[in-house]
Formats: sequence, structure tokens, C-alpha cells
Amino acid sequence: MSYMVLARKWRPQQFDDLIGQEHVSQTLKNAITADRVHHAFLFTGARGVGKTSAARIFAKALNCKEGPTVNPCGVCPSCEEITASRGIDVFEIDGASNTGVDDIRELRENIRYLPSNSRYKLFIIDEVHMLSINAFNALLKTLEEPPEHAKFIFATTEPHKIPVTILSRCQRFDFRKISLAKVAARLKTIAVAEAVEITDAGLAMIARAGGGSMRDSLSTFDQVIAFCGEKIDDVQLQGLLGIVDQRLLINLLEAIIAGDAGRGLGILQQVDDQGHSFRQFCQQLIDLVRSLLFVALVETPGDLLDAGDVELQDLKQLAATTDLDRLQRMLTLLMQTEAQIAHSNYPRLSMEMALVRLASLPSGADVGNLIHKLDLLEKRLPAAGTAPAAPARVEMSPPPPPSPPPEEEPPVKKVEASPGDVPQQRDWAGLVEFVNKKRRAIGSVLEHAHPLDLTLPHLKIGYPEGSFNIQLLSDSETRASLETMVNEYFGQSVRLEVAQMGEQENAAPTFAQQQQQQQVSRQQKLRESASEHPMIKAAQVIFEAEVEDVRPIDKGFESF
Repeated sequence: MSYMVLARKWRPQQFDDLIGQEHVSQTLKNAITADRVHHAFLFTGARGVGKTSAARIFAKALNCKEGPTVNPCGVCPSCEEITASRGIDVFEIDGASNTGVDDIRELRENIRYLPSNSRYKLFIIDEVHMLSINAFNALLKTLEEPPEHAKFIFATTEPHKIPVTILSRCQRFDFRKISLAKVAARLKTIAVAEAVEITDAGLAMIARAGGGSMRDSLSTFDQVIAFCGEKIDDVQLQGLLGIVDQRLLINLLEAIIAGDAGRGLGILQQVDDQGHSFRQFCQQLIDLVRSLLFVALVETPGDLLDAGDVELQDLKQLAATTDLDRLQRMLTLLMQTEAQIAHSNYPRLSMEMALVRLASLPSGADVGNLIHKLDLLEKRLPAAGTAPAAPARVEMSPPPPPSPPPEEEPPVKKVEASPGDVPQQRDWAGLVEFVNKKRRAIGSVLEHAHPLDLTLPHLKIGYPEGSFNIQLLSDSETRASLETMVNEYFGQSVRLEVAQMGEQENAAPTFAQQQQQQQVSRQQKLRESASEHPMIKAAQVIFEAEVEDVRPIDKGFESF
């Protein structure tokens, strides 16, 4: 007899077997009990969470010899045929391979006939979002006026791709991802029945690898049994799944929080020796720091985290050794590092540099003490504009030479407006800002245009040769939208001309270039102002510091 994979062998056969979908099971059972069964259902949710299994159980419940019943017998001819996927009155259709209108017409032709030996004809269409628009239109008439002997069950992972005309005629059930604890408990039951020895930590690793999908978890469990046999070792399991031991991750975080970068680098060496992916390692570290944040913020984090009791206790002990502010900064830096590793030729070096920075991050208390010292320093400072008393000598590197003034750009050509014409404030910059507020996508195109002529009612703009923006404005709908907004802004009919500029052609700067020039000028003034502030000068003396960066307070601050 051929081997049956665990996902098929342990497929749910009753409503009570649907792990993690109790809200769906109870609603369907109530509908059967009250004889209020709708003619069309939509089951949505991630892969492997029980959508098709629920559809089969529902079909058995409606067509069981003892039914309709919430507990199908499983032994009558109808139940056995549906379980074996050969029921003559239950049609399972793959929406991905039967997308055409002809397939749906064949279904409509079939639906007219009464069931052969069952109570209902049931049509289960999996991945229904793959049907074409014409196929959906052909199906719509049947859903509007279905025969009494027919029921439809649609399953999909992407309900947003289904037309609203179909959605409005279905009862929708959203299947949730299954929690780690429930998946692990189910795997434990299966392991006992299959005589497989595995620890609770190993079951948790398999459940976590499944990502909330029971089918994916069972497929992984099948793979693990094939590799390890009937006695599964945690070390072998970690190597097979390519994950780092949770204890190693916790040891690394302990080293980071203690500021021991040397110990942390030694742990990274172990990760490399074991052949783990540094990107996956960083992702696991992000998940662990996220868990620490939940532990620090929530009194009962067990319901929000995929963690066992032992792991949760370790997290609580670790969270007690640091503060919330530092955890937030750690998480931000790790997320930046993960993005860098994805495109880095030196992933280990990126991870090592991040580790050194993480270990040197000050705690929230240290930052608070520094702010307190600065407050005391401010109170001791003399009035603004005078130098601090007896300042110590500071060695400062010479300032960079001043940037040459930007070349003067030719002004935008404008018309001499009469009193009845457009007000003077209706200029090029105002037009760009107006379009940005109306349609950001078109405003972005206009930001990079050179204003060549603004002699109303004529507006001529230019782009460099080969610019993609010229292609965008060649679209009739985009061009018409822009002309409408230009007319609205200037209060008159304006003729818009889009030109292609040569490389040597001298033109007024674009709105984006003007903004960039203003930003550079502002940054220079900010740095000069900050460097001359008496508080900054005094801080340089007391803390032996240098000014590395100046940020405007109205732009907000980043964590790093």
C-alpha cells in the first residue's frame, strides 16, 4: 500500500477537528441546525488553514444519510465517497486550471440536473479568484437564481480579486492563521499516534516554521520524520530547518544588553560555523526583540506571542534587564541591518558592525542622565552672545571651504499682466504645488519640468531628451488631467506645450532643483548658527565633543 502523507492522513473529518477555526465551525453547525443554509459560501484565508477541509465536511454534513447533521457519520456511502474525493454529486473544481467561460457554462449545464443519489449537488471551487471576468459573469446568473438542490462553496487566498457582484451573493467566512500553541498541540497528538519521539521544543520549531498553516506544518513534520526517523533530535531538527538555537539568540541578546561586544562576536562566529544564513539569523533576532517589547508592554503577552511557557519565562527574565527605549532602538537598527544584508556582499561584516553598535547603545537611563547634565549646563551658561567663562582650549578641525555660489539661472519668461489678468502670485511654483495637492502622481511629473515659457495663455515646459516624463505626458488621459488643473489654477484656458530639450539648452531650474538648492542653503545656515551657539561651544568643551550633524527640530528626529 502506498504511503499517505500526514496532511492527507490527518485531514479533519468533523467540524470539531478544524483547529483554530471554531468561529467558522460553530456558525456552519448553527446554520444546519436551524435549517438556514445559504446557497453560496466564500471561505477566505491563508493557505493550509482548513478552507477546503471545511468545505468537504460541510458537504458531508448536508448529504450524510443521517443528515443534514452537524456530525456526519463518515460511514455511509455519501460520506465515504466525499472523504475519498469521488463523490458523484460533489464537484471539486480547480479555479486556476478552469478559468474560462466555457468551463463555467459546462458547470451551469450540469447544475440543471438533480443530484444522482444525494440531497444536494455541491460545487467546491478552489482558488476562485483565478476565474476570468467572463467566467465570473457567466457564474453570476446562476448565483442570482440558484436551483434548490445546488450549493456553492468558493475558496480563495485573495478575496480582493473577486468581483463585488459575486461577493455580495455569498456568505463570507474568514479563516484565521492557527496559533503556534494549537499547531504544536495537534502535532503532538499526531506524533503520539505515529510513534514518533520528539520534544516539545522540537514541535514548537516545526509549528513556527509552518507560519500558522497546519498543512505546511504537517508537510515539514513529514520531511523531519524522513530525515531523522522516529526519534527526532533537536540539534538535527535545527540543522534541517536552517534555524538558530533559541538559546543562542538569547545569549547574544544578553551580551548586547550587557555591552559585551566581544562575547557577541564569538556567538556570531558560532552562527557562521554552523552555516546559518545571516539574514535569517537577523530576522530571528528581530522576532525575539519584538517579543521582548511585547513582554515589556503587556501583562499577559502569551496570547500575542508564539512562545511556549519555558521560552516566555526566559523572555520575561531578559526583558527585566533592559528598558523599553533601548529595545525600540535595537529593533530599529536590526530592521535596517536586515535590509542591508539582503543586498550586501559581506553579510557577516554587516551583522558584526550592527552588533558593535547595538552593544554600545546607551540605556534610557544613560540618555536621561545626559539630558539632565545638559539642563544643568544651560543654567550655568552666561547670556547668549557672550563667551563662557574661562573656556578650555578645544582642538577643532578647520571648517570646509565655502561652497561657490550657484550659477545664476535665467528667469522664467512671464507676461506683463494687465489688471484684469491672472494675479501675480499665480507663478510656476504655485502651479506645481497646486497640482501636487490635486494629483500627487502628476505633480511629481511637473516637479521635474523646466518652465520654458509662461506667457499666458501659453505654457511651455521642457524635459531632457529621452526623459520618461515625456512618455507619461504623452498619455491622453494624463495630459488632459494636467491641462484641466492648469486651466483651473490660472483661471483661464491655457495652451500647454511639452518640448524635448537638447543637452546644451539653457533653461530655468525645475521646481525640484529649486527645492534642493533651498535645502542646501538652509542646512548651511543651520550649521553656522548651531556652531556659534554658546551652549554648543560649552558642550564641546565639557564633553570634548565635535559637531557631526545638525538637524532642524521642525523635521523631527530619527532613532539613529
